[in-house]
Amino acid sequence: MSPKDAVILGFVEGFTEFLPVSSTGHLILTAHILGLTHNDFTKSFEVSIQLGAIMAVFFLYLRRFLTDFETWKRIIVAFLPTGMLGFLLYKFIKGYLIGNDLVVVISLFLGGVFLLFADRWCERFCNVDQVQKMSLSKAFVVGLFQSLAMVPGVSRSGATIIGGMLMGLNRKQATEFSFLLAVPTMLTATGYDLYKSYSQFNLQEFHLLGIGFTVSFLTAILSVKLFLRFVSAYNFLPFGIYRILVSFLYSYFFLL
Repeated sequence: MSPKDAVILGFVEGFTEFLPVSSTGHLILTAHILGLTHNDFTKSFEVSIQLGAIMAVFFLYLRRFLTDFETWKRIIVAFLPTGMLGFLLYKFIKGYLIGNDLVVVISLFLGGVFLLFADRWCERFCNVDQVQKMSLSKAFVVGLFQSLAMVPGVSRSGATIIGGMLMGLNRKQATEFSFLLAVPTMLTATGYDLYKSYSQFNLQEFHLLGIGFTVSFLTAILSVKLFLRFVSAYNFLPFGIYRILVSFLYSYFFLL
């Protein structure tokens, strides 16, 4: 991997992390296009640069993180399923799922279908206009949806947004809760992966991680702002269709 590759992957991660399109799937696809081998470092790089995008959310929502205790309670409850399952399934996920093209294609397609369904559902039943009004039991269910994103291609953001809408949150609130829930979830995931892998990295690889982190952070700040503006005015129909189209393109170029 070259510094140029790290910049491109950092941009893709920062732009797609909070969109319901699967940043992991797009990173794997981009790595294919760049001709990168999916070795242990590449897998860790794809996980670790997510930290840059997560720090962007922490930066943008710092005041809310420091003052909104009711939202924090729901974040903690929603984090529990992913935290427990991620710890138990870490070796299986990294060893067999990350880098598996067929898994990504199926996840992109099914995620697109479910996103279209949840968006239609939301037009009739999404009437909760504040995260603090969502019950703790429903927050836990949203966390169960987020845990599905351990499968590459599902999209953590997409799964959490779908779960939030099915639990009654309107589009904007489901999206913001997805942003906020990403902080403890991805901090834990990336921190654990770096803890398990950092001793295997050389100085050049740490340099590449730094480049990817920085680009991801800056890109994610812009992406979050633009995405919130979009969902405040429109629906998720374009993202559902996009996921389905990408799954077919991915299949054509890399599986057939």
